[in-house]
Amino acid sequence: MKNPRIIYRLASLLLLLASASVHLTAQKPSIEKIDPPGWWITFPDPMLLVHGEHLDKAKFTVNGRGVQLTRTQVSANGHWAFLWLDTHAAMAQTLNVIAANAEGQTSHTFQLSERSHDPNAHRGFSASDVLYQIMPDRFADGDLSNNVSTNQRSLPRGWHGGNFAGIEQHIGYLQQLGVTALWLTPVVSNGAMPDSYHGYAATDLYAVDAHFGTLAQYQQLSRDLHARGIKLVFDLVPNHLGLQHPWVLDPPAPEWFHGTVQNHHSIMDRFDNLVDPHAPPASWRDVTNGWFTDAMPDLNQENPLVSRYLIQNALWWVETAGLDGFRIDTFPYVGRGFWHDFHAVIHSVYPQLTTVGEVFNRDAEITSFFAGGVAQRGIDTGLDTPFDFPVYFALRDVLTQDKPMTELTAVLRQDALYPHPERLVTFIGNHDTSRFITSAGGSLPRLKLALGLVATLRGKPEIYSGDEIAMSGADDPDNRHDFPGGFAADSHSVFTPAGRTAVEQEAYSWTAGLIALRQQQLALQTGAEQNLFDDADAIVFLRTTQDMGCSANVHAPARFLVVVNKSHNAKHLDILTEDTALAGCTQFRAEQPTTGNTPALHNGRLGIEEPAESMTIFEVR
Repeated sequence: MKNPRIIYRLASLLLLLASASVHLTAQKPSIEKIDPPGWWITFPDPMLLVHGEHLDKAKFTVNGRGVQLTRTQVSANGHWAFLWLDTHAAMAQTLNVIAANAEGQTSHTFQLSERSHDPNAHRGFSASDVLYQIMPDRFADGDLSNNVSTNQRSLPRGWHGGNFAGIEQHIGYLQQLGVTALWLTPVVSNGAMPDSYHGYAATDLYAVDAHFGTLAQYQQLSRDLHARGIKLVFDLVPNHLGLQHPWVLDPPAPEWFHGTVQNHHSIMDRFDNLVDPHAPPASWRDVTNGWFTDAMPDLNQENPLVSRYLIQNALWWVETAGLDGFRIDTFPYVGRGFWHDFHAVIHSVYPQLTTVGEVFNRDAEITSFFAGGVAQRGIDTGLDTPFDFPVYFALRDVLTQDKPMTELTAVLRQDALYPHPERLVTFIGNHDTSRFITSAGGSLPRLKLALGLVATLRGKPEIYSGDEIAMSGADDPDNRHDFPGGFAADSHSVFTPAGRTAVEQEAYSWTAGLIALRQQQLALQTGAEQNLFDDADAIVFLRTTQDMGCSANVHAPARFLVVVNKSHNAKHLDILTEDTALAGCTQFRAEQPTTGNTPALHNGRLGIEEPAESMTIFEVR
């Protein structure tokens, strides 16, 4: 990328020259854009951000029944105006926003609408769901006409052409796999930022990126997903923007960002300083105030104007696209006060909407610090759950680095730190990590064990697209290869069994089987987890919806015993059943794989013969 400071100085000079010339003679105001583009009755009263010219001397009025303009604030250069409206008594209607000065006036319509009554929208996602992550640019190109960039598929960080149409065409694949919730990496406009196919450097928070399609296509995708039983999760990035966002050169208000292009601090990743009650502010300030990169300016959420803008933006997307949840990027890099206010508003309007925050850290003490449901430092973030990065790191350690399996149970013991450990989102990889099978040295058995644990441990399972077909890849950008079969020139397609290699089919069948079993059995979704055994090579745990041992009631819900042996040799396991949820249980039927050896019960102990590098799930009664 060209030096952002040079770009900034040149653009600033041009902006000053332009401003000087237009102020030589008075001109009537103009309105180019209003954020948000529209609003809904019964919503919290909106704050409009108006962008235009010559607004500094203008008088604003808003014409509409039951609507009052209660306050205005205009930037010194006349480019921005904040308008606070009272809409609590308003009906659905088209408002007229008017700016007038001595030279004339201009107007812009603003729509107040009825809220959606779609019963399939805004449902949230839970442990009964399976979340699937897609990078839209890398999944499938279903509409060649919207490839607004030249073909960049040979460039690891270029735009490759995936879009909403490509996802739309493969909803059937998601259904067959068993996906019930879909997380797309950010879909907002990043087009002015080079190499921002990933979506995390926004240049317009109220527009979808043209590379992916139109807002109408995104809304249609949401409706079609919902019609087929799949929820939609939006990737929200309130921490930072892209350098090419218009605000960077022309902020709407003072202190809109933490620092400037010429003078800012870099991000610091010391989350432990945020947790430490003895740490001075100087030790953690750059966690929340530093720039993520020099090309990603850090928004100042402590500014009430910025905070309100971002919260309204989130509400707008939920209602506009019928969203069911938010995946929230870079969660610890934003102050706790903002998150408290954010969730208070979001959950007041959408009580079922689910939020999951990225806290990229292996320490459960640190990760749990950001979970909602309890006040830390006097503030409850309100976050429904963080991603379970501690379990992610533990799974990587025990299955790719051959560390003892006891390290996984050591992490699980720290569930007491979380207000709601059952909500944690478990996973083995995402767009920021190397592919699991590559980290495991290409071992398909280890990948299957990892997928099996994510499907059976407490929490909400998430799969990064491609892991279900054993896609390989090292660190970014090698972990973001195009999905095979999603693009016209691909040599083969994994969307159908006929197109998969033997390894891809084995991984897919294993994953789909696990998901199907999980979705059929409440115990594997919301049942309590009781860890019965662990050593260097193995872990044995039970998932059950009942507190006590098995009863003679043939109609009692099934419970499931999960046995994992990562050793290269078969292993005999001896499990005590007395005073456990296995007490009184006598029937053990292998569910996956169905060829698992039947355990032998004798004198209150369960003997299990588990093959090398294998996992067996037993239905227990």
